[in-house]
Amino acid sequence: MRPWAERTRSELTATGAQDQAPSPAEGPAASLTPQELQIARLAARGLSNRDIATQLFLSHRTVGYHLYKAYPKLGVTSRGDLRTSAEHLGL
Repeated sequence: MRPWAERTRSELTATGAQDQAPSPAEGPAASLTPQELQIARLAARGLSNRDIATQLFLSHRTVGYHLYKAYPKLGVTSRGDLRTSAEHLGL
């Protein structure tokens, strides 16, 4: 049941519903939309745009767009920056 619960939680988060898990209250990650936050977290773990798209049932172009919008909000310019400073950013 765990995969279904995780899938349900991610779908609810993508729609903007509040998750029971604590979300970053301060810092750069607080300015992200729920979808941007979810995608940034997966990208910080090292997943490619296609892998993220497959996991979230999105187009890889949509994933790229969300990362494009999230990078300036987080103050990073590349996936490498995102990965190395993920903990500091609240991801």
